[in-house]
Amino acid sequence: MTDVHVMQPFGGPIVGVPDVPGSKSQTNRALLCAALAEGTSRLSGILFADDTEAMLEAVISLGAEIEADRESASVEVKGIGGDLRFQDIVIDCRSSGTTSRFLLPVLVAGKGNVVIDGSDQLRSRPFDEQIRALRSLGCSLTETRAPGELPIEVVAEGVNGARVEISGATSSQFISGLMLAAPLYTGGLTIELTGTVVSRPYLDLTVNVMNDFGVVVEQPDESTYVIQQGSYGCADIEIEPDASAASYFFAAAAITQGKVKVDGLHRDSCQGDTQFVEVLEKLGAKVTWGKNSIEVQGDRINGGTFDLQDFSDTAQTLASVAAFAESEVEIKGIGFIRVKETDRITAIVSELTKCGVEVTETSDGVIIKPDKWRLKGASIETYHDHRMAMSMSLLGLRVPHIEITNPGCVAKTFPNFFSVLEKLRPSAVPLAEAVAVAAIDGPAGSGKSTVARALAVELNLPHFDTGAMYRAVAVAALRQQIDASDSGAIAALAETVDIKISEKTIVDGIDATEEIRGAEASHLVSVVAANPDVRRILVPRQREWATELGGGVMEGRDIGTEVFPDAIFKVFLTADLQVRAKRRFQETADQTLDDVLQDLKRRDHVDSTRDDSPLEVAPGAVIFDTSNMSAEAVVSELAEMFRLRVEG
Repeated sequence: MTDVHVMQPFGGPIVGVPDVPGSKSQTNRALLCAALAEGTSRLSGILFADDTEAMLEAVISLGAEIEADRESASVEVKGIGGDLRFQDIVIDCRSSGTTSRFLLPVLVAGKGNVVIDGSDQLRSRPFDEQIRALRSLGCSLTETRAPGELPIEVVAEGVNGARVEISGATSSQFISGLMLAAPLYTGGLTIELTGTVVSRPYLDLTVNVMNDFGVVVEQPDESTYVIQQGSYGCADIEIEPDASAASYFFAAAAITQGKVKVDGLHRDSCQGDTQFVEVLEKLGAKVTWGKNSIEVQGDRINGGTFDLQDFSDTAQTLASVAAFAESEVEIKGIGFIRVKETDRITAIVSELTKCGVEVTETSDGVIIKPDKWRLKGASIETYHDHRMAMSMSLLGLRVPHIEITNPGCVAKTFPNFFSVLEKLRPSAVPLAEAVAVAAIDGPAGSGKSTVARALAVELNLPHFDTGAMYRAVAVAALRQQIDASDSGAIAALAETVDIKISEKTIVDGIDATEEIRGAEASHLVSVVAANPDVRRILVPRQREWATELGGGVMEGRDIGTEVFPDAIFKVFLTADLQVRAKRRFQETADQTLDDVLQDLKRRDHVDSTRDDSPLEVAPGAVIFDTSNMSAEAVVSELAEMFRLRVEG
C-alpha cells in the first residue's frame, strides 16, 4: 500500500519560528572542500538528510575521516590534502544531484578506477554537459548504461586543466563541480560559460565556500571563472539554515495570513533562494529583514509575473501560494527544471489541476489563474520529488483532503518537515478569552444553512443565519410590493421591519420560515444584500446578535470578510455548480433544473461582483468543497477543526 500523509487544515494563522535545517547546498560544498583539504575542518549547523548522507559516504570512500555529532548538527572532517587515490570502488550517490555532479570532476583528478552511480531517479537525470566538458580535457569516462547518464566508469589519471567551455543553461551543478575540482587540475582551470546562465546564485555560493577554504576564484567577466592550481585549507564553517526549506514556512505565513520568522537568514545570506521573500512581498506580504533573521507576515495575496531563473527551487512553492491569489500569477524563467528530480513544470500543472486550479504550461514556466471557489482536495503524486511533497502540502493548510503520496521522499533534504510544520499549528484559544464565532460563508447551494445548523448543534453553540435577515427584508419588500430597483425604499424598510429569527423566521409578526426560501425571495435577496444602506443597517445587528451570546455558528456571504473578520474559525463552503443546482432544485417545486442553474449563475455573478462586500473567500479561511460529501461528514470534519482552534 502506498504511504500517504493526510494534511489537516490549520483553521487559523500559522505563527512561530520553525526549526529549519542547514542548507543542503552549502553543506555538500563544504563537506567536499573539507574532505579535499589539508587538516581538520569543523562544520556546524549542517544538514543531515539523504543528499548530505550521500556526500558523507562519498568523501569517506575517498579517504576523509569523519566524526559526526547528529544531535548538535556538526561534523569534524580530517581531509586527504588533495591526495586522491582509489582502486575499483563504486560510489553510490543515492538521489543526490549535488553529490554526483560535484564528485565527477573531482574523481578524474585522482588516480585509479571508480564507478559513480545512484538511484534510478538520479540515473534518469542528464550529465551530458559535464561529460562533454570533461572529455574535452582528455578525461576517460564511460557511460555503462545509457549515453549521458549514470552509471559512469572513470579511469582517472589526473587532469591538465587549461580551458573548458560549458553551457550555463542546463544546470549550475555542472559548473560548480568543475569549479570545486579546478584547484586539483594541473595548471588550474578557466571555465567559460555559454548561453544564458541559470541559478547563478548557486555559482556565487560555490565561490564563497571555496573562498572559505582558502581558494581564490577570479571572475574577469560574468561568463568566465579562473581558478589557479592549488590546495584547500581547513576551516571552521557555520552553515546557514536552508533557504529553500525556509520558503515553505514563509509561504505558509502568506497562505494562512500568519507570521513566521526564520533565524539565521538575512539580506546578505549566501543563498539565492532568500529572494523568494521578495516575491512574497510583491504579492502583498509584509517582510521584515532582521540582522540575523527574516520574518514574513501574510496578507491578501496579489498576482503578478515573477522570473525565478536564479532561485528555481522555490517555483513549486510559489505555485502553491498562487492557488490562493486574487489574480493571475505567472512563473517564468524555469524551463530547465523539467530535468530536475522530475519534470517539475509538468508536475505542477498536473497536481494543481487536480486541486481545481487552472494552470497553463508555457515554454519556460506556468501561468496560474486562481479561483478559490474551485479549490478542492486531491491525492497529490510527488514523483519521488521532495519539493513536490513539501510545496503541495501547503495547499492542505486551508483545503481539506489534501493527501501527499510517498511523503517519505522529503528525507532527501528535510526528513522531519511534516513534524516541524505541525508544530506551527495555531494554539487553541481559550473560550473564555474570545467571542467564539465560526464564520461560514459560501455561494447559494453550497450547504451553508444545513451544515451551519448541524454544526451549531454539534458544538452546542447558537446558530445565526444572517442570510435569513436579508431574505426577511426581501419578503417584507415583496409583501409591500416595493420595486426591487427602489434601493432607498428597501433601505428604509430594513430600518423598520421587525425580524425575529430562531427556529422560525418571523417578519412583522408573521411566520415567514417557508416564504424566505421561495423563488421570489431567492431572486430578490441578492439585490437586497447588495444594497450598501441595507448592509449598513443589518451588519451591526448581526455583530450584536453573536457578541451578546458569546459567539456561535454564523452563516452568510460576508461573515469572515465583513461581519466578523477576526472570527476564530473561518470557512468558505463551496461545491460544483451542477451539484449546487441539483440541491436547490430538490428544495423547490416551481422551477426547472435549468431555471435553478441559470438563477445560481446569476446570483453568483451578482454576489461576487457587487461593490459593497462582495462574496469572496475570507483571508485564511478553510476552503471546503462539499460536492461529494454528506452534510454529516462535513459537519464532523468542521467540528474537529473548530475544537482544535478553541479550548474549553
